[in-house]
Amino acid sequence: VQVFPRIDDALQFYNTSNQKMFLIGGKRIFEEGLATDKCSDVHLTRIGVETKCDVYLNKNIFSTFKVNKTSQTKSENEINYDYQHLINKNSQEQSYIDEEHQENQYLDMIRKIMKEGVHKDDRTGVGTISIFGQTMRFNLAESFPLLTTKKVFFRGVVEELLWFLRGDTNGKILLDKGVKIWEGNGTREYLDSIGLSNRQEHDLGPVYGYQWRHFGAEYKDCQSDYNNQGVDQVKEVIQLLKNNPDSRRIILSAWNPSDLKQMALPPCHVMSQFFVANGKLSCMMYQRSCDFGLGIPFNIASYALLTQMLAKECNLNLGEFVHVLGDTHIYSNHVDALKRQIERVPYPFPILKIKSKKSLFDYTYEDFE
Repeated sequence: VQVFPRIDDALQFYNTSNQKMFLIGGKRIFEEGLATDKCSDVHLTRIGVETKCDVYLNKNIFSTFKVNKTSQTKSENEINYDYQHLINKNSQEQSYIDEEHQENQYLDMIRKIMKEGVHKDDRTGVGTISIFGQTMRFNLAESFPLLTTKKVFFRGVVEELLWFLRGDTNGKILLDKGVKIWEGNGTREYLDSIGLSNRQEHDLGPVYGYQWRHFGAEYKDCQSDYNNQGVDQVKEVIQLLKNNPDSRRIILSAWNPSDLKQMALPPCHVMSQFFVANGKLSCMMYQRSCDFGLGIPFNIASYALLTQMLAKECNLNLGEFVHVLGDTHIYSNHVDALKRQIERVPYPFPILKIKSKKSLFDYTYEDFE
């Protein structure tokens, strides 16, 4: 191994040798080395938290490089990080990274829909580009899959999931918290248009949370008390995870054909199954209708959060979230925005902390960070 104190000495040796040369800093060495045309690739560790430093590299130092691969997000001592391989824009170097950043699955799926999808009409009148029968997998053990190439309304993810877990069907509860996900499906005009003129505004009918907590009970309205009515699927999932984790019947279903006509909107994410192996909890969710531009980033975060909450409730470690996609589509009016999004490079996924252990039904937004 040859060691050189100055970049000029190193470059002189490099020009007369077939050996690889590595620059290991500090700041001046990096800047001088990257300014030459000899540097073929950069191996970068990206930390997912802001850290105060006494020396910073110029943000344009990598302007002559392009991202080749970004690794899966990892964590150590509750700090999330990943590895990125940059290559000179004129280089043909291959990546040394084996496990790619998991957000690339999402970005690659957008590309696939745009390339292979068929144009279809839909109930909204906008039109979609669609493919069918896809899968994505996210490792939950070291990070939380909140997408980074677009803003995802995480408070909305949490508040909606807690609303589901309480079995609520009144959309005004979410509106009062500034969460407008269900607003359009609860207006007087919309409810009248689908034959639910007897409902008060924002009474969404027996949607997700009602099916999770009261499957099979007769629905009256969003004000009625359904305590101890129907099948409480969430409690059954918890009991099976604690007492019979090898069961193949740990299932949560929102699809109830006898109630569909009473719902403001039939379930898109239809069913999830939970699986325990080596003390790790995994979730597989089937989604019949997959709005890839707006809905899917939200759904990924929601079921990853549900899995983490169940794991904490049942003293299990985290495994995977497997997302099985039926009609996988992009709305025609989202295409331009998604073309811009797929040009972005993902950041490390965050780490989600649940600050206190409570009953699954007693959490508030403030319990998550």
